[in-house]
Amino acid sequence: MKDEESGNRLGAYLRARRELVTPAQAGLPPGGNRRVPGLRREEVALLAGISPDYYLRLERGRDKNPSAQVLESLARVLRLDDIERTYLLGLAAARPRAPRRRRPEQVPARVHELLAHLQIPAFVEGRAFDVLASNPMAVALSPRLVPGQNRLRSLLLDPEEQAFHQDWTKATADFVAALRTTVGDDTDDPRFVELVGELALSSRRFRTLWARHDVRSLDGGTTTVHHPLVGELRLHRDKLPVEDVILVVYYPDRNSDSDERLRLLAALTRTGSAGGPEPAPEESPGAERRVPPVPEG
Repeated sequence: MKDEESGNRLGAYLRARRELVTPAQAGLPPGGNRRVPGLRREEVALLAGISPDYYLRLERGRDKNPSAQVLESLARVLRLDDIERTYLLGLAAARPRAPRRRRPEQVPARVHELLAHLQIPAFVEGRAFDVLASNPMAVALSPRLVPGQNRLRSLLLDPEEQAFHQDWTKATADFVAALRTTVGDDTDDPRFVELVGELALSSRRFRTLWARHDVRSLDGGTTTVHHPLVGELRLHRDKLPVEDVILVVYYPDRNSDSDERLRLLAALTRTGSAGGPEPAPEESPGAERRVPPVPEG
């Protein structure tokens, strides 16, 4: 993370993506005695149609104003998708700016009313995956969805949350890539600095994923989880922006096995048999959001 800390985010991203492209993917012979994973700098330069010296200057942060044409060529060579390409262009366009002071994330009162009426798991999260509010069904689905918890921290450090996800490996990769996308050029945001610093110290998995510089959107999708009371649930996820926060809802296909099991969970929740703590309505603006990390196994 040295390049990121020194402000050379463009160079760090180029190097990380270069190391993920194999010679075969780039149409090059594998060769022998390769001392670096992925492509060499000179190979990227050759394929992108720029000089090796110029590409070296880009990676080392000595030239931070490449043309759009150069960036498009690099995106092609590095096999970037649309989200990754947009991220690359944004890194090159970023300019030094005064630190921004973001207002505390607040849950609108009408969203609390909506949460109370929804009969499916629903909660509100902030930009760094902090849970800001949730309904009883969300907490019944996962006790980690109470206000004050952080979804990424729970996913990486809580053994129960790890067992909850059918594909934990994919879930962690998706969440970390989404966090980097959300961070964007807000690298001085205190909440992001705090969370990234904590997870970098506590989780080897996070360090590995963060170093890859993956970026992607984590909006709609489908996931499968293992609930300790009702078993396997296949749920769709939608994220709906409401002012400065995100409303997240989980729901099954109608009349599916997961629909039946979610109805059973709802019945257990109404009778108090589902277990788990009651959700707090919302954190106060000054409430502490940290949860003591569980050592990673």
